[in-house]
Parts: sequence; structure tokens; C-alpha cells
Amino acid sequence: MTKKAVIVFSGGQDSTTCLIHALPMYDEIHCITFDYGQRHRAEIEVAQELAKQLGVAAHKVLDVSVLSELAISSLTRDNIPVPGANSADGGVPNTFVPGRNILFLTLASIYAYQVGAEAVITGISETDFSGYPDCRNNFVTTLNNAVELGMDYKLRIETPLMYLNKAETWALADHHKQFDLIRVNTLTCYNGVKGNGCGDCDACRLRATGLNTYFENKTEILSSLKYKLNLN
Repeated sequence: MTKKAVIVFSGGQDSTTCLIHALPMYDEIHCITFDYGQRHRAEIEVAQELAKQLGVAAHKVLDVSVLSELAISSLTRDNIPVPGANSADGGVPNTFVPGRNILFLTLASIYAYQVGAEAVITGISETDFSGYPDCRNNFVTTLNNAVELGMDYKLRIETPLMYLNKAETWALADHHKQFDLIRVNTLTCYNGVKGNGCGDCDACRLRATGLNTYFENKTEILSSLKYKLNLN
């Protein structure tokens, strides 16, 4: 029986790391990228390039731009400035897009049903996250139960990065010998700058801090990663 998975794929560090991690585990991988009227549209092109480069079975770009009409965020409104790395006030940042992961994971689950996939894979994490409520494990578990009940279909929503920090995410890319691809070709920056990014936004801060930590403690972090994910 062909093992299939659907990956929620933005072309960023986390989703691309999930893709390279999943490739050896599944016979057929489908990527789904959402065009939700996001501020940095370059991510769609980056996702298309990476999906082609990594040889996935299919890559669908789905128009869900209605989300940008409803969800007010600096990632859906050009007139709302993206906050700098040191501007957090402890609350939910204005880069949070309300309902985004609810919508994305629900639609990805429908797609998984149609192609006969056993898993939906997403790169969300509650360890090194920006205070987004939809990046927590209890949210994913609850939604997973709901989509299984609503479609009467056995499906796993997998979150391989859920308990990894950014340094361990870099280590995972290195473990799969795709460190340079992740560092150079992914787009994580809230301002839409590929690779190392703008260096100022919170996404770039998390990425750079994790990278520096990995360089400083590479052996320990690789060992911790292999234990957490039971890697050979």
C-alpha cells in the first residue's frame, strides 16, 4: 500500500525541514501552499521552486484570499508595520493571522482525504513560537479529532517540530544533509527576504538565534535531536 502524506508548505525553514524529514518516510508526498493574500507573496514562488527541486509528487497552490478580508494582521495588511525583533510587548504579536492554522489544516485534511493520504504534516511548534495560540499541541490534537469525526476518516496531523527549538530544527536539516538548502533557499522573513532575511523582524531573530546556538553547540544539539525524534 502506498504511504502518502500532505504537507502544509510555505517554503519557509520549518515547512521545508518537515518536507525533507518526511521524504524518506513516505512513498508519495503532496505539498499544499495557501495564497491567502499574504504580505510577502514571494513565499509562494519560493514554495513552488522548492517543491520542484525536492521532487514531490504534486504541489497545489490554493487560493484562500478570503482569509485576508477577515483576518487583520501585519501579514495581511500593508498599512500595519511588521514589528521589529525587539518590539514584543508580551502579548500576541500583530503578525498573528487569526484562524490561519484552523483553515490551513482543515483544507489540507480535506485534500488528504481526496488523495488517500494517511497524514497531514505541519511545521508548527510550541517551543520557539511567537505567542500564536494556534501553534500549541492541544490545538492540533483537538482539530485532529474534529476533522476525523467530520470526515469519518482516519488521519494523523503530524507536527515533527512541535517540541524542537530552532537550534534543533537547524540540526534536523543538517541531519538530512540539507542544511545549505534550508539556509539559502527558504523564506522565513516577515518582510519577504529569502535566506538570512531582513535581520530585523521576529521571524529573522528566531531563525538567527537558533542558527547561532546550533553552531555553538552542534554536537550536543544533534545528540538531543536524535534522542527526541529517535533518529539513526
